[in-house]
Amino acid sequence: MERITRLNPLLEVLRTSPERVNKIFIQKEPGPHRIGEIVREARARSVPFVFIPKQRLDQLATHHQGVLAEVSAKAYSSLEEVLAGPGPAFLVLLDEVEDPQNLGAILRSADGAAVDGIILPERRSAGLTDAVETVSAGALEHVRVARVPNLVRAMEELRERGVWLVGAEGSAPSPWYDFDYTLPVAIVLGSEGRGLRPLVRKVCDKLLGIPLAGGTSSLNVASAASVFLFEVVRQRRVAAKTST
Repeated sequence: MERITRLNPLLEVLRTSPERVNKIFIQKEPGPHRIGEIVREARARSVPFVFIPKQRLDQLATHHQGVLAEVSAKAYSSLEEVLAGPGPAFLVLLDEVEDPQNLGAILRSADGAAVDGIILPERRSAGLTDAVETVSAGALEHVRVARVPNLVRAMEELRERGVWLVGAEGSAPSPWYDFDYTLPVAIVLGSEGRGLRPLVRKVCDKLLGIPLAGGTSSLNVASAASVFLFEVVRQRRVAAKTST
């Protein structure tokens, strides 16, 4: 059982997956105006909720926005479901990204870029926790996430299905836009601090970097993900306009 204490993530769950919400605790005292939306959505979807004193809610959750929901964990998708998108594949592979803050931020960017799905390894990876749900600001409800026993094998399977594997590598000489992203593609991003593991790097079809002009040597993985994902969006939109 997980807990959601922020309004935006809870609203998204209520609207898209109300069956996951077991019960909502709402403070009796006046709070953020969007609490009214929570009540309306819960009533419309027959989700149980109860009003309790704010003091009691403070005891249950240190940081909240006037609500606390008990929510079943989101189920992972299969690799087949992630690959079932209508157009050329657009995937994100995360190589041992363990920080829930980064995974949540990547999910938010992935939703904004309309990726088909994110693929995580089963070990040494952040899971779909309440912390990830909170940081994603509800995006987790709109993005398919698959877990695989072995990321390298999954990459090899994707390649056999015609998906190009583009690895984000800080030291790569070619820039992030130096690829035809109108092709079926998976963006492969490495862990915090360590980057891509050697074998994962070796399996990638191309390694691209993001040259920086300031004093820092690299972007964090969530920021790098945004740069790559919206380059895919940009190229595909240009291609769509050109073809019409």
